[in-house]
Amino acid sequence: MTFLRDLTSKIYFLTILFFISENFVAQFSTVSGVILDENKNFLPGVNVKIYGQNKGVISDIDGQYEIKISDSDKSLEFSFIGYKKQVVLIAGRSVIDIDMSLENEALDEVVVVGYGSSKVKQLTGATVQVKGENIERLNIPRMDQALQGQVAGVAINTNSGSPGGSSSIRIRGLSTFGDNDPLILVDGVVYDSEGLNALNPNDIATINVLKDATAGIYGVRAANGVIIIETKKGQKGAKPKFEVGSYYGIQSTSKKLNLLNAGEYALIKNEMFIRGGDEPIFNNTNLKVGSNWQDSVFQDAPIQSFNIGVTGGSKNTSYSVGGNYFSQDGIVGLNKSNFERYNARINLVNTLTEKLSLSSIFLYTHEQRSTLAENGIGSVLYNTINAFPTRNVHSSDGNYEYLAEVNDIINPLAQIENSHNRAFVNKLVGKQEFDFKINENFTFTNRINYNYAIVDSKTFNPLVWYGPGKYANTALNANLDPRLVFQGYQLIDPTNQIYDSIMVENGASVFEQRATYLDLNYESFLNYNVTIDDHNVKSTLGTSVFRRKGDVLNGTAFNIPNNSIDYADISASMTSSQINLNNVGSYEFEERLLSSFLRAEYSYKFKYIFSSIFRRDGSTKFGPNNRYGLFPSFSGAWLISEESFLPKKIISFLKLRASYGISGNDQIANFAYRALLNGEGDYVFNNSTVAGVAIGTPSNPDLKWETTRQLNIGLDLQLISSINLSTNFFQKNTNDLLFSPDVSALIGSYGPGGYPPVINAGNVSNTGLEFEFGYKTDFGRSLAMNINLNFTYLKNEVTKVPDGVDFLPGASFGVGGNTATRFEVGFPIGYFFGYETNGIYQNQDEIDNAEVTQPDAKVGDLIFVDQDGDGHINFSNNTDKTNLGSPIPKFMFGSVIGFNFQGFDISANIYAAAGQKIIRNYERQQPYANQLDYVLNRWTIDNPSNEVPVYTTSSNRNGVFSDFFVEDGSFLRLRNLQLGYLLPKKICEKFSLNYFRIYIAANNLYTLTNYMGYDPDIGGGGALNSGIDYGFYPQAKTIMGGINIKF
Repeated sequence: MTFLRDLTSKIYFLTILFFISENFVAQFSTVSGVILDENKNFLPGVNVKIYGQNKGVISDIDGQYEIKISDSDKSLEFSFIGYKKQVVLIAGRSVIDIDMSLENEALDEVVVVGYGSSKVKQLTGATVQVKGENIERLNIPRMDQALQGQVAGVAINTNSGSPGGSSSIRIRGLSTFGDNDPLILVDGVVYDSEGLNALNPNDIATINVLKDATAGIYGVRAANGVIIIETKKGQKGAKPKFEVGSYYGIQSTSKKLNLLNAGEYALIKNEMFIRGGDEPIFNNTNLKVGSNWQDSVFQDAPIQSFNIGVTGGSKNTSYSVGGNYFSQDGIVGLNKSNFERYNARINLVNTLTEKLSLSSIFLYTHEQRSTLAENGIGSVLYNTINAFPTRNVHSSDGNYEYLAEVNDIINPLAQIENSHNRAFVNKLVGKQEFDFKINENFTFTNRINYNYAIVDSKTFNPLVWYGPGKYANTALNANLDPRLVFQGYQLIDPTNQIYDSIMVENGASVFEQRATYLDLNYESFLNYNVTIDDHNVKSTLGTSVFRRKGDVLNGTAFNIPNNSIDYADISASMTSSQINLNNVGSYEFEERLLSSFLRAEYSYKFKYIFSSIFRRDGSTKFGPNNRYGLFPSFSGAWLISEESFLPKKIISFLKLRASYGISGNDQIANFAYRALLNGEGDYVFNNSTVAGVAIGTPSNPDLKWETTRQLNIGLDLQLISSINLSTNFFQKNTNDLLFSPDVSALIGSYGPGGYPPVINAGNVSNTGLEFEFGYKTDFGRSLAMNINLNFTYLKNEVTKVPDGVDFLPGASFGVGGNTATRFEVGFPIGYFFGYETNGIYQNQDEIDNAEVTQPDAKVGDLIFVDQDGDGHINFSNNTDKTNLGSPIPKFMFGSVIGFNFQGFDISANIYAAAGQKIIRNYERQQPYANQLDYVLNRWTIDNPSNEVPVYTTSSNRNGVFSDFFVEDGSFLRLRNLQLGYLLPKKICEKFSLNYFRIYIAANNLYTLTNYMGYDPDIGGGGALNSGIDYGFYPQAKTIMGGINIKF
């Protein structure tokens, strides 16, 4: 034992002596350098460590680093998120400068998915990312309009081209009667599509579009897809970087309709009256051009924007702050159709401790919008189209021309002058998010989001006189005397005389409303991520509580002093306090959603990936029987390019994806499952009939979730690291559609003033194919090119209608005309249903000897097709009507092409849609109304046209809804063309600038289409109202110049 103890002591002594000698012998030195990014700018926050060791340093705000090494250290490792890791030999050097290069942008890009993030190459779903700069460069006021044509499967149609107008967003087709817009999240905060006016496109960093069942982790409305918008963020340890941008442009109408001029109008109208057996209305048809009402209504209008932002950070904080001013006047009405917006944004990330961080986002918007009557019968452009070219804007006495011959057509310039519609919106959106890194595997996130908006609106209705018998008159006569209305109030005058009724003046009125909306969303979730050898497991477990509340108060006051907008306020009303026409109204609502969700993902060698999602939602919009719904989805991916058998030189990436899942939808009115006292009833008390309320909306306690089942199979391919291809096949089936059928009050379903019940009935299927192509290359330092193309094929079909009915009727044609759209099995939603034509009767023999009898047919009339084969055209039922087309495009195409050469850049954005139809519904079928000049090719004895029927005032069937009024809505549009110049970096540095670019651009420069209306890119209100043109407010053509500066 003594020997062993002595031996152990000697070994211990020799070991200590060895380590002491090593410390004396080892030599230490310092390596330093500067780290630059891909643009040769300093890159702070880069991790620098000795290769194989954990300890290291981080580059400072100037990209500089300094690290101690020993003689035994051979290499340094440089790493930073989004950049390729570099391992560099030291080789005795004391200064090592590094240029960091980006990772493969297409594959290693980190995209935001539900409650987490993932690299593109590891995605199992159909997810597409659009960079913020691709949106910003288009200089389009709204984010959704700028997104048009940039993502396959996403159709964006403009509901109005007026300033501040909205768009409809459809991801993979039309699926429901209710809200078809996707769920939109801005930094995790729920936005509605109408509210996107409040978002400044310059604030956007990325847009991620989730198109398939993997969006189901978001639950409600994920059936329509999800759009995740991330705003710009700062960088820790970075110097402040400022960015200033501005543009100014002039807008004009991209098209004017080919209407009849005065001479053509006089010729056609005389012929019409003569053919109808009347005297001609013009003694002289040599009137030449006459008045061009479109030239008077359409005007050049300014558009401008100014943007400023700064990003940066300190050791523990990053920040991004921005502000924007935007203003746009309308090409119709100028400041009477105006939109103005002020934006402010703050995005802060604070590292409170090594494990805890706080993210704070604040978005403030103030916007003002003035509007005119648009996109309907009686709108400004509807009246413009139908106004008589033989009349001047003003009559000889200086007043506006009356256009007296047609009661429902008024002078559009007078209409503009007398329109006073103004809305003001103040919106505050924010998020407070705590992220706690429990350990290397667990991260806990707790956040609260809020979206608060105050919407004030005011409409002033002055006393106006548009001419005798005009529907829009509010005055009694041209002297603007107020009308007298009967009031059944009991009045006691100062002499105690009692009156049971009295006539009261109904003067100029003002309507004012304040609406307050608040969304609160609390979310808490735990993320887990662990890699053990070749196995990776990721999971998310969380809960969400969403509450939306609204309060609306409004009032109407009459007899505004002096008939003037200057006194348009409820407090200025001069109505007698004893007999008060004034009225008020109010309502409030609240809805809540309680949800829990789980996502589990497993991958082997990041080659075989499987993911599952379970979401449970509880909504106050359903009764106790069906308040909660469980919605699962499953997805998987196989990275074939990771297999050894695949050649890597040509095929750099190949992935096969598949997903299937179920999503729910609750987008209906609150308390739709309950019976509501919103009907009217008459009751007898003491032998007197008394008006009261009654059940107006019957209850439906079994109302349940509308569900969408979606299958997606996709393939992603990258060739030679520069060509990216992606394709998806999808089938999206929506069942148990939520809607209100048109049930007659006679059967007691609902009373006068009430509404039909909401029920589950009807199924819709959307099947399609998507294809995306991307190519980006760099030929040396002087020439670069990028091409992005996408193509979508879509088939929409109704597969079930409610029991007991064959179809559901939709929108009408003309003024009080027949139903033109339908919801019917075997056809697309809202397809057009009417008579098919087959030429024109050229002579009486053709009518007499025809195999098909057509009632009241005359020479020059349209020939209608006998659909049921009974030898007779029936105008009293639907047996001879057929499918005339669908407003839903079958094919969509988008492309973005750009070139850079010697500092110059040129880019073009093109969008096309094909296969859709549009109803031409803006022509008033009245003898005096103006018309498009296609009527010059009408049938006459001298011009036996087989396309345009005879025009006459006599009764005929040519005005019934038929394919004569349905046009091909296909179009190809050059949405943006831009030429810019980037000042060389050496010159910029002389002025202490990092970036200086000037450009000229054009939006909506050219549209290739056969459609005769203003704009073929027509949105719509509901599922059954799309594709009907009432004189659509077109998107403006804009020529602009701008500048971007960074320093």
